[in-house]
Amino acid sequence: MGNDETDRAVTRRTAIAVAGAGLAAGCSTYGGGSGTPSSAAQQPAAPGGTELGATGDVPVGGGKVFADKQVVVTQPAAGTFAAFSAICTHQGCTVDTVADGTINCPCHGSKFKIADGSVAHGPAAKPLDKKQVTVANGKITLA
Repeated sequence: MGNDETDRAVTRRTAIAVAGAGLAAGCSTYGGGSGTPSSAAQQPAAPGGTELGATGDVPVGGGKVFADKQVVVTQPAAGTFAAFSAICTHQGCTVDTVADGTINCPCHGSKFKIADGSVAHGPAAKPLDKKQVTVANGKITLA
């Protein structure tokens, strides 16, 4: 028979090793612990990107929020389109309207300029993140 103190230490080390192996296996499901999502969670964009809608849906001097895609597309001048994240940089609310030349957040009143996503009125201090879109054949596609 072994020493009780040695047996407890071995059992403790074994438990720690088993738990560590379980954590490592669990992390591999989410990208191998590298800090990036797994390929299952990181769905590639469809060939050519994700179609958002028709150019006619985005008024000149205004815009449209595509909340399900977390993007807002604006048309500051006829034929000129810009796209931004629909997530407000203040506290992460989704912007909900585009009016009077600004993209508007309903949570705390932040407003962003439709031309470049810069802050027009706080409390947000940072501009909206820019997104890439292409416009072809009357369709707007998120790259």
